[in-house]
Amino acid sequence: MPAPVSPDVNNILNPPDLTLSQLVLNADHVVQVALVLLIILSIWSWGIMVDKAIEVTRARRAVRKLEAELREGTPESIAADDKHPAADIVRAGVAEWRAPPSVEESLAEERERVERSMRNQLAYEMRRLEKRLPTLATVGSAAPFIGLFGTVWGIMDSFTAIAQSHDTSLAVVAPGIAQALIGTAFGLAAAIPAVMAYNKFATEMGRYAGRMQTLISTVGGRLVKQARTGGR
Repeated sequence: MPAPVSPDVNNILNPPDLTLSQLVLNADHVVQVALVLLIILSIWSWGIMVDKAIEVTRARRAVRKLEAELREGTPESIAADDKHPAADIVRAGVAEWRAPPSVEESLAEERERVERSMRNQLAYEMRRLEKRLPTLATVGSAAPFIGLFGTVWGIMDSFTAIAQSHDTSLAVVAPGIAQALIGTAFGLAAAIPAVMAYNKFATEMGRYAGRMQTLISTVGGRLVKQARTGGR
C-alpha cells in the first residue's frame, strides 16, 4: 500500500490554478461583490469619458471656428448661422443688443448688458459640459477604497482558513492572498483612468471657458461700436 502524500508534496505536484479567472471565481463572495461593483463603476466611467471626450473636442473646435470667423465676419452673421457650434452664445448677445433698453443707458452699460447675456448662455453651456463629470471624481476617490475593502476581507478570510487548516506553507497561503489582492488591483484599474480623465477634462473645460470669455468681450465691443455708428 503506497504511503500517503503529504499536503506540501501534493501542492508541489499539483499547484493551485492562479489564473485571474480562477482567482476571481474562487474568491470569497464579499470579494466577488466588490469586484462586480468595481467593474460596473469602471464601465460607467469609461462611458462618461468617451462622451466627454467628444463634447470637449466639439467645444474646442467651436472656439477655434468662432475666433477665425470673428476676424472676417460680424457677430450678426455668426448668430444667423444655425450650424455654428457657438451660435447660441453669440445669438444671445445679438438678441440683447437689438432689444430696446428699459431706461436710458450709456454705451458701457449697454456693453455690460450684452456681455452679461452671453455669459449667462455660456454658463448654461458649461453646466451641460460639466454634467456627469463629478462622477469621474467620485469613482476615482471611491474605487481604491472599495478594492481595499475587498482585499482586507479576503485576507481575513484567508487567515481564518489557514488557522483552520494548521498549514502555513506558501502553497496554501498564496491562493487566498492572491484572491484578496485582486480587489486592490481592480480598484486601482477603475480609479486611475477616472482621475486622469477628470483632470484632463476639467483643464480643457477651464480653457474653453477662458477663451469664450475673451470672445464674449470681443463680440460685445463690436456690437457696441456698431451701435455707435448707427448700424443696429
